[in-house]
Amino acid sequence: MGSSVFLIGGGWDRAEVYEPFLRELRGERRVGCLVLDEGDGAAQFERYATALRKAGPACDPVPLLVPLGGRFQPEAALEGIDGLLVCGGLTPAYQEALAGCRERLPGLLAARGVPYAGFSAGAAVAARRAVVGGWLVDGVPVCPDETGEDLDEVEVRAGLGLVPFAVDVHAAQWGTLPRLVSAVARGEVPYGVAVDENTLLRVGDGGARVSGAGRVHVVRPAADGDVLVRAYGAGEGFELR
Repeated sequence: MGSSVFLIGGGWDRAEVYEPFLRELRGERRVGCLVLDEGDGAAQFERYATALRKAGPACDPVPLLVPLGGRFQPEAALEGIDGLLVCGGLTPAYQEALAGCRERLPGLLAARGVPYAGFSAGAAVAARRAVVGGWLVDGVPVCPDETGEDLDEVEVRAGLGLVPFAVDVHAAQWGTLPRLVSAVARGEVPYGVAVDENTLLRVGDGGARVSGAGRVHVVRPAADGDVLVRAYGAGEGFELR
């Protein structure tokens, strides 16, 4: 897998969820903050920069703004960057912005020793098979319609492949766990994790470990189309497969 991957389920209450990511930085500790710019990109960047500065150890946030409909070009953007934070917003749009570099970005991060952190949408697109939104399965509601990310049917797209499982976010707060359950039950993703807000899942070669205020809900397929769900709290972890 290369460098560790840090998945944050959303929320703004706990700056300390960034700290394990920041402790992994080297060099000048410059954090590139990839923000999809829907017209307020500079303001959104400042929101993340403030959270990073409240956490420790100290870092230097750098804006990497991609206009809506644009494409992220990692070779130039990552020059001089010691850590990459892919921020939150409209998940399908982030997937589209990163689609052109999904074959290159993981290798670049590994070669340069740059850790990846994903906040909300940034966590979802880290998956090999990314759940990008939707609230219906064959027309039947599985989560609140306001969580659909401008999509109706639950949609799974190609992600960055930084983690082997699918990721959903805002799990307890938005009620998105059933969306992930449906994707696993239908065989659209191999297995998945749903991360609560203000909660961090650190993923490395040895497995995954939870920290923060909430829980991480791991959804695995079982026999006859069933699924098994197990929740992990701070200090707990699980093996990857």
